[in-house]
Amino acid sequence: MADPVTEQISARTDRQRAREDPAEWPVAAQRLVEDAVGKRIPFGTLYKDQKTIVIFLRHFLCYVCKEYVEDLGKIPKKFLQDANVRLVVIGQSAHHHIRPFCNLTGYPHEIYVDPQREIYEILGMKRGESSSSAVHSPHVKSSWLSGSIKSMWRAMISPAFDFQGDPAQQGGTFILGPGDEIHFVHLDQNRLDHIPINTVLQLAGVEIVDFTYRSQIIDI
Repeated sequence: MADPVTEQISARTDRQRAREDPAEWPVAAQRLVEDAVGKRIPFGTLYKDQKTIVIFLRHFLCYVCKEYVEDLGKIPKKFLQDANVRLVVIGQSAHHHIRPFCNLTGYPHEIYVDPQREIYEILGMKRGESSSSAVHSPHVKSSWLSGSIKSMWRAMISPAFDFQGDPAQQGGTFILGPGDEIHFVHLDQNRLDHIPINTVLQLAGVEIVDFTYRSQIIDI
């Protein structure tokens, strides 16, 4: 297996670095996320008692997010349990989109939404994309064209032509907890600037997964 890609695509802005200041975390921890039935819980409870990988997605119709989450779904629960690590995905749609998205991707782990994008904003996740170069992603199987067509089709057949979140919103990856511990922060610069899953697992002390398909270079 090839070594995981660990390089950040581009430097973070001063604004983003400021939002990584620990002073922002108590504010974010108090904001509420919603589960698949609309139950609201404070974000901070997700990582209060154990180390937690938290992955914020762009939006549920994003083909890159879909294919990334499909691979997150391949992480055996036993790997997480053995390492005493929790895995949480957070989107920015209404909560009623959670179950269809999990059915589509086969994702079996925890997932919540931040519909007003309050946590996204507090933690400095950006809107818009800042790189137009070709980016290597070990998790994206679709080309830009085919992926975009699939995303548009899913939007067209969803209620009220719903994009299931702000299409300009970028995500990020965090390893947090227990308590106030902040182990790792990565703020995505564009749709393909997510951290390879095995890199995240290694950083969190979780056994890596054998992804057997061939990765691609995708133009954005």
